[in-house]
Amino acid sequence: MNYDNVMKLALERGFYFPSCEIYPDAQAGFWEYGPVGVSLKNKFLELWRRELVRRDRMLEIDGSQIMCKSVFEASGHLASFADPIIKCKNCKSTFRADKLIVELASIEVPESAPIEEFDKIIIEKKIRCTKCSGEFDKAHKFNMMFKVGIGPEEEPAYLRPETCQSIFVDFPRLFKTMRGKLPLGIAQIGKSFRNEISPRQSLLRLREFYQAEIEVFCNPKKLNELEKFSEVKDTVIRIQVNDSQKTLTCTEAVESGVIPNKFVAYYLGLLSEFYEKTGIDMKKSRFRKLSDKEKAFYAEIAFDFEVETTTGWLELVACNYRSGYDLGGHSNKSKEKFEVLDDNEKVLPHVFEISMGIDRSLYSILEHNLREDKENDRIVLSLKPYLAPIHVGILSLVKKDGLEEKTDEIYMKIKTKYDAFLDHSGAIGRRYRRLDEIGTPFAITVDHQTLQDETVTIRMRDQMSQNRIKISELDSVLSKEIAYP
Repeated sequence: MNYDNVMKLALERGFYFPSCEIYPDAQAGFWEYGPVGVSLKNKFLELWRRELVRRDRMLEIDGSQIMCKSVFEASGHLASFADPIIKCKNCKSTFRADKLIVELASIEVPESAPIEEFDKIIIEKKIRCTKCSGEFDKAHKFNMMFKVGIGPEEEPAYLRPETCQSIFVDFPRLFKTMRGKLPLGIAQIGKSFRNEISPRQSLLRLREFYQAEIEVFCNPKKLNELEKFSEVKDTVIRIQVNDSQKTLTCTEAVESGVIPNKFVAYYLGLLSEFYEKTGIDMKKSRFRKLSDKEKAFYAEIAFDFEVETTTGWLELVACNYRSGYDLGGHSNKSKEKFEVLDDNEKVLPHVFEISMGIDRSLYSILEHNLREDKENDRIVLSLKPYLAPIHVGILSLVKKDGLEEKTDEIYMKIKTKYDAFLDHSGAIGRRYRRLDEIGTPFAITVDHQTLQDETVTIRMRDQMSQNRIKISELDSVLSKEIAYP
């Protein structure tokens, strides 16, 4: 299934939809999650906490979305967080230069390339405005942060362009109060804001978006001294370096030099195991090593975890070894000490970052699991049961003869433990189809036999098989089937 199919499902079944869509002046790049989408997102985040945060004994914080100017002076965002843009001399339309060059000339130019490189290609390839065929002014950089004014004097501050900066500025307090010990992971879920030039394709490029970020603070002298590496040593990951793609275990990746050390390999292994459990087709995934021109300004080593979709390869996670860039920058700007003791030695920790785009991840899960079952004339979202927005539908065959009351009774017993949907109206086949479309793994049907022997029919979404079980067994059956791995 393709992007259009996912978009249709999202709009018709309450996964997500444009913000302020009833008004003509609603800006692009802002989307809202409906009830079904919120439920899927929450379950995805619970899996993230289980498989990464708790497994690695990380700390989780919740930082401010608006931060002072000094933070972004120290981080380099005010000077370097910018996209190359060009403006049409005739109609004044603005375009992101690197994206337009790819679209019209099929040439990949990293967004961090020197600004003169964009002008050179635009002239050589005679690239013109796609709206009026006009010529372009010279390219220039556009800072993507949203500036805000605080208080009546409107003191300058900014909506955070990434969630990690609060982790960095909070690090000394967290390390002290939580009795930290290197390596130490600190995680955060929240919204970030980027003034994208041309946001497009719903959740794939947003101006307001969710991130799940992890910053792991470490001693740079001990990157190959990680006992827990043994947990992932045999985990298989797909890595692309330049034009060469390899499938290796984490051990093989380190020994061959494809990944520089056990520390980075361990977290790439954890990330791969996590996405395997989301239902994404891992044969359509890769860790792509970024070239020096592609890396963010703060990164020494960078891998993007990407997934193949019908829109192309989509970056879901940026994995950056940020060295001491962030803590050093904040230490110099604030004059505060960011060094900590590790084995009685003072160390300015280095940082490895796992910056996950939640919205893009959810889109990829939907596309990889949405399928058309032509034989049975239905659309099926084959989500992992523990990620399903609705775990179980509770349906009465008809609303008469006491079946409605019995169905309500069963629903009342299980609704606080499972995400359940009660449905009395419509043909039973159509009700099954609606549940299949939003990924509900189980449907329980109450019929006349239920009143005689206290049994119900339980239907499995993917196989469409049906079995009769006792009402008293429902909880144990659902618990087993819906449990996290």
